[in-house]
Amino acid sequence: MAARSSSALRKPSATSKAAKRAKSKPAAKSRSAVKSRPAAKAKAPKLPEWNLTDLYASIDAPEIARDLDRLDADCAAFEKEYRGRLAEETAKPEGGAWLAEAVRAYEAIDDLIGRLISYAGLVHAGDTVDPKISKFYGDVSERITNASTHLLFFALELNRIDDDVIERAMQAPALGHYRPWIEDSRKDKPYQLEDRVEQLFHEKSSTSYGAWNRQFDQTIAGLRFKVGGKELAIEPTLNLLQDRAPEKRKAAAQALAKTFKDNERTFALITNTLAKDKEISDRWRGFQDVADSRHLANRVEREVVDALVASVRAAYPRISHRYYALKASWFKKKRLAHWDRNAPLPFAATGSIAWNDAKATILKAYGDFSPQMADIARRFFDDRWIDAPVRPGKAPGAFSHPTTPSAHPYVLMNYQGKPRDVMTLAHELGHGVHQVLAAKQGALMAPTPLTLAETASVFGEMLTFKRLLAQTQNAKQRQALLAGKVEDMINTVVRQIAFYSFERAIHTERRAGELTAQRIGEIWLSVQGESLGPAIEIKPGYETFWMYIPHFIHSPFYVYAYAFGDCLVNSLYAVYENANEGFAGRYLDMLSAGGTKHYSELLAPFGLDAKNPTFWDGGLGVIESMIGELEAMG
Repeated sequence: MAARSSSALRKPSATSKAAKRAKSKPAAKSRSAVKSRPAAKAKAPKLPEWNLTDLYASIDAPEIARDLDRLDADCAAFEKEYRGRLAEETAKPEGGAWLAEAVRAYEAIDDLIGRLISYAGLVHAGDTVDPKISKFYGDVSERITNASTHLLFFALELNRIDDDVIERAMQAPALGHYRPWIEDSRKDKPYQLEDRVEQLFHEKSSTSYGAWNRQFDQTIAGLRFKVGGKELAIEPTLNLLQDRAPEKRKAAAQALAKTFKDNERTFALITNTLAKDKEISDRWRGFQDVADSRHLANRVEREVVDALVASVRAAYPRISHRYYALKASWFKKKRLAHWDRNAPLPFAATGSIAWNDAKATILKAYGDFSPQMADIARRFFDDRWIDAPVRPGKAPGAFSHPTTPSAHPYVLMNYQGKPRDVMTLAHELGHGVHQVLAAKQGALMAPTPLTLAETASVFGEMLTFKRLLAQTQNAKQRQALLAGKVEDMINTVVRQIAFYSFERAIHTERRAGELTAQRIGEIWLSVQGESLGPAIEIKPGYETFWMYIPHFIHSPFYVYAYAFGDCLVNSLYAVYENANEGFAGRYLDMLSAGGTKHYSELLAPFGLDAKNPTFWDGGLGVIESMIGELEAMG
């Protein structure tokens, strides 16, 4: 599967803004290469499947019905106790303590919601086509949406309290603890609507974009692609694009194109509907730019994202165009067909990587950096927090879901023994370590904005890559390892900014009316051609490949976070390589902060400033230098 096109676990628009961010943080399919071993003839050990009983025993468990009833009661009681009182009570001399008690009650409800929806979402991700599971997921989502309607008033009233009053109240230590969350919430104040409109938007979420999200998931999971006489699901078909046999890559690409083409009207309808739904929401709330709501959720300034995008697009010729020309030369061609973009290099090692080898590689790389980091990652293996096998109906791609601080994260991936699968695992475990460390901040303040959500995951990959590079002695295998890392960075930075450009074009043009599938394909080809360059030959059928990218559906404009994170980590890793022994401690402190600090505060101890116009050029320069090293190898 193309890097950074993973499935994600979504939380419906059913609870507080902070909780929504916590439960809708997709992590991504990944990347680099490790030394492969020849496939063993003996039967491979069974891959781990997650144990969800830390949340609930089964979808029929009586505890679920109990907790849903408790949620109904707690939400109604919360509204009865606090609605209409926030401004008056907070202004009193003991207002800070009173409001802190309200926030604690709100946080407890948020944690319960997180437990319920996380379990329902994880079960559904494990099998998106089982009717009973789909009904369960839909019913739980609907119950949460209905119950949490009683909570809508809280953020609205909180944000209407005068600045002086709330600042005075936060001098009370109990409320001061929640200062990051309160200040974060109040940034949404300019975009809030009248209470009844907010309630309408909230209640209709499960029958509007929530329903279309489910339709996309179920449609993708149900598609079958005919390759070599076999009917394959999307994940193994996408995996064939990385097969060593050119005829298999071509056959897979053509099968993808045919099935996508047969379903283009459905995907065009989903895309048009969700783009219009977002436009309505943005217009009512007063967002000017199509991506402003994402920037606000990410707590990142528009000009910072614009600078990132401009830097990456300007670097296309120096990075992706240059690398793909080099890759074509390794295949003794002037141009590569689009289905060969992620083809294994001719001199790369062959074979499959056993699960236990992947586990050992990653834990050693993590442990060399920080024993604490490795200890946390090891729990994912020991306590069955990972679901690794490919199964019919299972969500494609990979993610690490934080669930809720009173529980622990879970990782989903589709492990097939490919070198990139190892780096996917390293990536998702980086997310998992981050989520475990941040959990102490509580349900309201553990979630990390997307500007930093990819930092730990990409850093974990870099640690793994550097260790592998250092221990690889064979010159050709070092070259293959380095080339794999460059490809991963291109997929993470260049490809994701191209995705962002595609989304901007779609959402902007949708404001003038519906787009046909043909028009969407034309926009896709335009941005892909610009980013891939002349050494990649785009063959007929590629115009449909926008259809399977889940981020476009579930998390509009999410994708730039990957480029943000990768360029940031390149700069951060450069600091690490030249740092004293205290770097690991500062790094873990950054992860432990969760959402309590702005990204600029968290980067300051490392001497990094993303607002500096030259910041992104430094991260991109790391990729350029690697390509230069590859060119020197011949």
